[in-house]
Amino acid sequence: MRFSMFISLLRPIGPVIIGISLGFTLSLLSVNWVEESCVLDGKASEEISLGQDGNSKGARRPNSILTVNDVDDEDFEPRIVPYKPIKQSQPKKVFRAKYISTELGIRERLFVGILTSKDSINTMGVAVNRTISHHLESVVFFTGTRNRKVPHGMFVVTHGDERLIWNMFQTVKYILEHYINEYDWFYLAQDDTYTEADRIKNLVAHLSIDRELYMGSTEEFIGGEMEGRYCYGGFGYLLSRSLLLRLKPFLENCRNDILSARPDEWLGRCIIDYTNTQCVDEHEGLQYYHYEMGKNSDPSKEDNVRFKNALTVHPVSDPEQMYRLHKHFTEIELQRTYDEILKLQAEIKNVSEVAFDGNRSSQWPIGINPPFEPKSRFEVLRWDYFTEEQVYSCIDDSPKCELRGIDRLDVADIIEIAMGELNKKYKPVLHLKKQQLINGYRRFDPTRGMEYTLDLQMEAVNQKGRSRSITKRVHLVRPLSRIEIIPMPYVTEATRLHVILPLTLQDRSYVDQFLQVFAANSFETSENAILTFLFIYDPIEAQQVNQNDIFASVKAQINAYERKYPAVKIPWISVKTETPSQIKFLDIISKKHPVDTLFFVANVNTNVNSEFLNRCRMNSINNWQVFFPIHFQDYNADVAFHNQEAPHTVDLVKDNGHFDRSSFEEACFYNSDYMATRARMASDVQENEELLETLDIYDMFVKYSILHVFRAVEPALHQRYRYQACNPRLSEEIYHRCVQSNLNGLGSRSQLAMLLFEQEQGNST
Repeated sequence: MRFSMFISLLRPIGPVIIGISLGFTLSLLSVNWVEESCVLDGKASEEISLGQDGNSKGARRPNSILTVNDVDDEDFEPRIVPYKPIKQSQPKKVFRAKYISTELGIRERLFVGILTSKDSINTMGVAVNRTISHHLESVVFFTGTRNRKVPHGMFVVTHGDERLIWNMFQTVKYILEHYINEYDWFYLAQDDTYTEADRIKNLVAHLSIDRELYMGSTEEFIGGEMEGRYCYGGFGYLLSRSLLLRLKPFLENCRNDILSARPDEWLGRCIIDYTNTQCVDEHEGLQYYHYEMGKNSDPSKEDNVRFKNALTVHPVSDPEQMYRLHKHFTEIELQRTYDEILKLQAEIKNVSEVAFDGNRSSQWPIGINPPFEPKSRFEVLRWDYFTEEQVYSCIDDSPKCELRGIDRLDVADIIEIAMGELNKKYKPVLHLKKQQLINGYRRFDPTRGMEYTLDLQMEAVNQKGRSRSITKRVHLVRPLSRIEIIPMPYVTEATRLHVILPLTLQDRSYVDQFLQVFAANSFETSENAILTFLFIYDPIEAQQVNQNDIFASVKAQINAYERKYPAVKIPWISVKTETPSQIKFLDIISKKHPVDTLFFVANVNTNVNSEFLNRCRMNSINNWQVFFPIHFQDYNADVAFHNQEAPHTVDLVKDNGHFDRSSFEEACFYNSDYMATRARMASDVQENEELLETLDIYDMFVKYSILHVFRAVEPALHQRYRYQACNPRLSEEIYHRCVQSNLNGLGSRSQLAMLLFEQEQGNST
C-alpha cells in the first residue's frame, strides 16, 4: 500500500529526475574529454597547436580558452600587418551593337544581285535599276569590267574579268563575304530579266528562313551523266542563307573541279554536288511563276494567265521593252489594289449594319480614319474658303489673294475628280457638265487628310437631250498616304566646316557682334570650323588701301582674337570688283581650297551657333544635296516694339520677326559640287558673261546642277534687323529679292497697320 502511494507520488517528477541525471552525466563526460586533450604532449600537442605559418605560439584549438598565464612574455612579438586594399578586377566590357536588330540577330529579308556587263550596264542595267530599286532594300550590280563613268544611283561591284564562270564565282564569294550575315534570302538575275519586285518580296515573306532552298525555273543538264535540275539564270533564282552557308567551304573546289560553259549551270552543279539540293519551282504550295517573252512582243496585248502572274519575264530585248513591262505590271497591281479596296469597303459596310448605330457607325469614306474631334474651341480646325480664282486665307494674312501654283492645281484636280465621280454615279441617265464653282471649302485634318466641300453648278443633260442647270454639293477627302522614308547617303557631324564671311564697306560696324557670337560658339568650344573673311573693295577703295584701308579696324579685331585664342587662325582674302557677285567671289574661294571642302557662306548680321553648324553638315551631302537655310529675321524694333522698350534677346515668335524667304545669301555646299555646277554653266558664260553678275549661287545650283537643292526654315540661324543696301547693278530678280526682304523685315501687317492708324489719327487732330 505504501509502495504504491510512493510510486504515485514519484510518477509526476520522474521525468524531471531522469533529465537532471542525464544532464550531469553528459557534462561530466564532456569535461573529461577536454581535459584529456589539454594534457597531450609530444607530436600530438604540436599538431593540434600548429598555425598556418608553422608557428605554434599563435594558434590554439577553437574550444580552448587562452589565459594570460599561458602566454610566454619573452617569446611573444607583436607585429603590424599593413592594410592592402583588395584590387577589384576590371569588369569585362560588354559589346553592345549599334542597332537593336543587330543585337537580336534580325536580318533583312531579301538581297538582290543583278549580273550585268560592260556593254549593257548603261542601258539594260539602268533600266533594271529604275524599275526595281525603289521597291527593294538592296540592289547590287555585278560586272566583270566597267566604263569609267558609273550610272548615277547604282552600286556596282567589278570583278576585273569578263569570263562568265569567274564572275559567277566571284559574285557568290562577294555575297558570302559581305552580305551573308545581313540577309535571309538572295535573289540573282540577269540584266535582261524583268523582275516584278513586289511579287518576289511577297514570295520570300512566306518562305521559312531555315530551309536550304534553291528555287527558280528548273532545267535539266544537257550531256554528261549529271542527274538533277538546276535553276535557269534567265528567269532568276532564289538562294537561302542556309544553303549558301553550307556551300561556302566547298566554293573553291567548285571553281577548280567543275567545268561548264554556262554560269547558272556551273552554280547548279556546285550546289547539287556539295549540298545535295536541287532546283525547285514549287515549295510548300508557293509557285515560282515565270514567263518567256517572245520577240517584239507587246506586253499590253499579252493575255496569258502565266504572264499576268509572272514573277520574272525573260528575255527583255531593250530598255524600252523593260519600261513597257514595268508599266503593264504596275497597272495590274494597281487594279488589284483598287479591287481589294472595294472588297474591303463592302465588308466594312456589311459588318456595320449589325452594329448598334447601324450604317451610321461606319465613318465616311469607308476605311479612312474618323474626323478629328476638338476638345476645346482652340482646337477647332479652320475651313478655308476659295473659288476657282481666289483664296480667302493667305500666308501674309491678307483677306484675299490670287489662287496660283500648287493650290490652283489642287482645286482644278478636285473639281475634275468630283465631276468624274458624279458622272459615274448618274450615267447613263444623266450627263453632267460643269458650269462654275459657286463655293469651295477645304481644311486639313491631321488624322485623315485634306477635306473639301464643293458647291458646283452644273448642266444636267438627260438621254433625250433636254438640259437643266442644277446645283450639287459634294464632299471629298484626299487621304494621307503611307509615309515613305527616302534613302539618303550617310553623313557625319565631324566634317570640318569653312565659314566664308563676305564683307563690304557697309558691313564693318556689324563685325564686332558677329565675332563675339562666333567666338563663344566656335573658338571657345573648339568647334571644327574655320572662319575666313572675304574683304570686298571697289576700285577706288583698292587704290587707297595703303593710305586708308577701309578694313583696317576689322583686321585689328582679327589680330586681337588670334592673340586671345592662340590655337585659332582667321585667314582673310581681298578682292577688287565693281559688282559684288557671289559667283565671282566663290570662284576665287574655290580655287584656294581642296575639292572635298565644305563651305558655309554666312552673313555678317547672322548669329551663327554650333547647332546650326551641325545642321549645315547634316544637310549638305557631297554629290547629292546643297542646303540653303531660311534664317529668322527680326522686325524693326521701332515697329515691333512701338512705344515699348525693346528686349535684349528676341524670341522666335511671329510678332518679333519672320523667316525671310526672300533671302538666299546663306548657303552650305561642298566645293566639288560647286566646281561641277560651275563647269556646266561655262558654255553659257562664254556666250553671255553677264550671267556671273545676274545669277547668284542659288540660281546657279537650281539651273545647272543635278543635285537636290534643299531649302528649309532654320530656327538656329538668327539675324537681327538691318536695312540692306540693294545693288542695282545686279540682276532685276536679285535686286527685287533684296527690296522685298527690306520691306518684309519692317514689321508684320498688323503692326504696320497700327502705325498707319496712329499716324492718320495724329494728322486728323
